[in-house]
Amino acid sequence: MNRRVSNIFRRSGPQRSQRLVDATEGLEHARALDRAIRPISTVVRRTLRPGPVKDALHGVPFGHPAHPPLTDVPMGCWISAAVLDLVPGTQRAARILVTAGLASAVPTVLTGIADWSALHREQQRVGLVHAAGTATASVLYSASLVARYQGRDRAGRALGFAGLTALMAGGYLGGHLAFRQAAGASHADQLAHLVPLGWHDLCNIEDLPDGWPVHRALGYISLFVLRTGEDVHVLADRCSHLAGPLHQGRILTDDNADTCVVCPWHGSTFRVRDGSVVHGPATSRQPSFETHVTNKGLVQVRPLG
Repeated sequence: MNRRVSNIFRRSGPQRSQRLVDATEGLEHARALDRAIRPISTVVRRTLRPGPVKDALHGVPFGHPAHPPLTDVPMGCWISAAVLDLVPGTQRAARILVTAGLASAVPTVLTGIADWSALHREQQRVGLVHAAGTATASVLYSASLVARYQGRDRAGRALGFAGLTALMAGGYLGGHLAFRQAAGASHADQLAHLVPLGWHDLCNIEDLPDGWPVHRALGYISLFVLRTGEDVHVLADRCSHLAGPLHQGRILTDDNADTCVVCPWHGSTFRVRDGSVVHGPATSRQPSFETHVTNKGLVQVRPLG
């Protein structure tokens, strides 16, 4: 009998896990969500114009997305409150943690909305349900806080545990976005692992149009190449945000008179001399190459750093 129960458990456990994975992946293809995504993303893009505020929400000044680390604060507060709700005499401490979680949820939501507006549609579908889960958690914790201040501690604890359930569901989808769909990760080729040390022949400088970006390949790595007079600038072509083709982007000059390229997909802007980020949504520096032109006009490159 025990062996039969054990066999049933072994069969049902993986099956339940696979159903959860299948359901989550199914959200990526749930076109019905697009009816909500289109108007929301339009409003966000119109409201959140390029500039310092948008860059800060994406995390450009910090060198990586601001949203993921911020989620640790409300989640940590609310999980801690749930633990204290199981311990007698900790009502005041639990109430403070619920309040802190709600306060820290504000910047977390704002950074999440900014990042979500610059994702691919399949990512946005999962992100919309992720946001619905965390929004439900915030509403339940708000109701929990009200109940606690009214002296209805039992109702406050019940609402808190309900909020924790919604939070865990939203957090699971956030993990799917980050680790399965790579939202927030750098999508640029990691040159240090892919390009051998030393100089590599690329092309003749005469083959490069002046002031116009082109695509070149170094082995199987795609490169963005821009010639400006006798100078040649080379970056990894796949945008670090979501792998957009930089060689199809616009060339402009920033406020410091530095030449920049704007990714054609989501508008990330990089300085061509070193790949540094000028404007998001990208937060990771674009991998760049040092260049050298031989006496015979041959352009040679090697990775910086």
